[in-house]
Amino acid sequence: MSTEDVSPRYLDLDRWPAIEQVRALHESQIEAVAAVGPALPAIAAAVEQAAIRLRRGGRLIYAGAGTSARIGVQDGAELLPTFNWPGEQIAFVIAGGEGALLRAVENAEDSAEDGERRIADLNLTPDDVVLGIAASGNTPFTVAALKAAKARGALTIGIANNRGAQLLAASDHPVLIETGPEAVAGSTRLKAGTAQKVALNIFSTAVMVQLGRVYRGRMVDMRPTNEKLRKRSQQMLVILTDCTDAVAADALKKADGNVKLAVLLIDGLDVANAEALLARHAGNLRAALAERNTP
Repeated sequence: MSTEDVSPRYLDLDRWPAIEQVRALHESQIEAVAAVGPALPAIAAAVEQAAIRLRRGGRLIYAGAGTSARIGVQDGAELLPTFNWPGEQIAFVIAGGEGALLRAVENAEDSAEDGERRIADLNLTPDDVVLGIAASGNTPFTVAALKAAKARGALTIGIANNRGAQLLAASDHPVLIETGPEAVAGSTRLKAGTAQKVALNIFSTAVMVQLGRVYRGRMVDMRPTNEKLRKRSQQMLVILTDCTDAVAADALKKADGNVKLAVLLIDGLDVANAEALLARHAGNLRAALAERNTP
């Protein structure tokens, strides 16, 4: 596996002054981001198919071990406040359980049986989407989880950093991100981990855009759970509708903080009709406004 190889570039890393060490590590991180580029067509194909299933009520499920699991949990957990993604439509399959997110659990990633069992416990449907993430692409837990998900009819996406990985062969949508040797050989929390996070950022954000949870480059489904976010909601509404702060605040109060609903209230609808219009367009504000503006 190339992620386990030793790079001649970094053989004397421990002898360099700190400034040269950090420059070299920064260089490797730039390489990691660039490595995602060739995988973009595969990511786009996965986005399109995932959005179809999630629109029908399927769950987005992240599966992984160690660093890959932690990166997956970070990506998935942030979908709830950022895009108001329903909690019942997200799940995590983690080698060693949730405790392994903070402390390594010995041999957890080696248990294919545990991977299969955790998938079985989720009672998957064909509308579910399972993302398997593993730098090596051969982690027994993650490979087994993805195979079990595919056998149950779920859409499977595999993200790995080594060509020929089992995870890629087991998935409907293989996403290969070849990051190569690490600055510290085998430490895939470095380049491989960065590339995984970039790929997941792109994938999950694009899915949310496809599902109508972004409008004019803004997170209009955001949950305003604190004062900073409430101010952001009001600012969004002022910009999107060209209204005053007072009008925006009043509309948001009537819409219970829902920016998309508030846009339609300012456009002249009452709450019931605005909710019905959004429902007709699966929450897509652009489509709802297009209907409003069609003679």
